[in-house]
Amino acid sequence: MFTPVPPLRIGSFEPASPLLLAPIAGYCDLAYRLVVRSVPGYQGHATLGLACTDLLCPQALLRETDKSLWLAATCPEDSPVCMQLYGRHPDTLAQAALWAVEHGATTVDLNMGCPVDKVTKKNGGSKLLTEPCLAIEIVQTLARTLRPHTVPLTVKIRLGWDENSLVSSDLVPKLADSGISALIVHGRTTVQKFRGEVSHSGILRVVEAVKRHHPEVAVIGNGDVKSPYDARLMIDKTGCDGVMIGREALRRPWIFREANFYMSTGTLPPPLTRRARAQLVLDHFENVVRLRDERVALNTIRSRMSWYSAHIQPWPTLRRDVQKLRSANEFRDFWAAGVERYIEPEPVSAA
Repeated sequence: MFTPVPPLRIGSFEPASPLLLAPIAGYCDLAYRLVVRSVPGYQGHATLGLACTDLLCPQALLRETDKSLWLAATCPEDSPVCMQLYGRHPDTLAQAALWAVEHGATTVDLNMGCPVDKVTKKNGGSKLLTEPCLAIEIVQTLARTLRPHTVPLTVKIRLGWDENSLVSSDLVPKLADSGISALIVHGRTTVQKFRGEVSHSGILRVVEAVKRHHPEVAVIGNGDVKSPYDARLMIDKTGCDGVMIGREALRRPWIFREANFYMSTGTLPPPLTRRARAQLVLDHFENVVRLRDERVALNTIRSRMSWYSAHIQPWPTLRRDVQKLRSANEFRDFWAAGVERYIEPEPVSAA
């Protein structure tokens, strides 16, 4: 018998679905998040529950550098949104958290899971897993700072630095004691980066450690979710409360539509048509033109076409041809001609 996934709750915030968009550095900016949010649900079902910004450097955010303001940019249509901070200085992170609240954050997340060298070598991201005392001090400071504003604090972690330093038995319970509303766990260690398979058993141990004394703290599983079946499997095998999807959403921004419907009903919705998918790609391009400029939009669509292309085929030499385009109007003309030539029209509904 199929059982729908219960609603997700993150402190005082209840998302419309238990699915979150991961904060993938360099990819999940406002222009892209608006594309994900624009995908309509099927039969009234929600799609995305919460989207996260890129990783935000607190010092740059407080200085309001051009780059940090773009990474943190949001708008009324981009709601609810989580702003994710990384760093190791409690007071600076607390000031940045207040900045995030003042600029529209629904939730604030502390990144303790990024395995990328340029972050860990600055003693941020998942490096904090190796400094539990500092990690707890930071989380307690952030929780105190955010509490008067009723903005939930979440923390994103990995299973540990390596297989010999897993955090489920020691650090995880202390994080749950420190005032967080949710813990997001990627089912690999830092040393693994993105190699190997996600450990559902490792995420299960984190869930058990949190729920033992803090059943109200949500645990959200992350890693290797490439289909609606994977999203449901993550919940069934780990007991987590929600699922965060990252890289697959770069290929298919509509995966949240499919996954939430499947987790609610046990069936898949009709697939989004190729023409609708092509429109999302065009929307992404136009969002970047509007929010940034034509040059950034062209560079973005050239790089992102490697993610989108497989789901718009057949379209011969699509990825190669996009690299040749030199203006926004060239791209628009190229896209309109390609859609007309290679993609069947939308079916006409019966009257």
